[in-house]
Amino acid sequence: MTEHLIPFLETLAALMITWKGPLLVFVFMAIESSLIPFPSEIIMIPAGFWAARGEFFPGEVGVALAAAFALGLLGSMAGAYFNYFLALKLGRPVLHRYGRYFFLPPEKLDRSEAIFREYGEVATFVSRLIPAIRQLISLPAGLSRMNFGRFSLFTALGAGIWIAVLMAIGYHLGAGTAEMSYADIVHQGKAAVSENMIWIVPACLIFFAGYIWIHKRVMKSRAREGAAEKGNTGHT
Repeated sequence: MTEHLIPFLETLAALMITWKGPLLVFVFMAIESSLIPFPSEIIMIPAGFWAARGEFFPGEVGVALAAAFALGLLGSMAGAYFNYFLALKLGRPVLHRYGRYFFLPPEKLDRSEAIFREYGEVATFVSRLIPAIRQLISLPAGLSRMNFGRFSLFTALGAGIWIAVLMAIGYHLGAGTAEMSYADIVHQGKAAVSENMIWIVPACLIFFAGYIWIHKRVMKSRAREGAAEKGNTGHT
């Protein structure tokens, strides 16, 4: 699919230095995060590349990086919310019956549900880093009526890390090279992702485990404080 999309997106690359650049990032990342299988590598790696070279609106490197990241994350969340509420409202029977007409054959839905059942909420976070499943993991979350706040948090964490990784690769290419074609940016960026995926996923799992550990410690501490306050109130 990447090869077919590159010629089309090359025609849009010139718009990245205008106010339409962040809008394009948002739109394509929303598409990528919904039912349409659109690879995020071909939008966020170039965004990091052009931001490093001052060629992504609004131009100044730091602001451009922040704008690309924010709009990429917002787009990812918009697409994930679309899938979540689609599954929540339509339910499994409708998705199984009509999903095939919207890039969602029953076997893909069953696979995403199996992953969600086995790993629970952690799947919402980790699956954002896995090609071919990150677009779908929001569906079983909606079907199971996962708490919306926790769905939002874990989706944002996973999507944010993935976007940051892609932009960092693009930034490295942009800061260390002269001119590159759009196709070269995408191909070299995807190669870098593949080479480092063995480190990216374990690092993210460690991050997630650390977050869970800290969260549980904080909740236990608050529970003890609450119990202590109740005990003091009872003695007065």
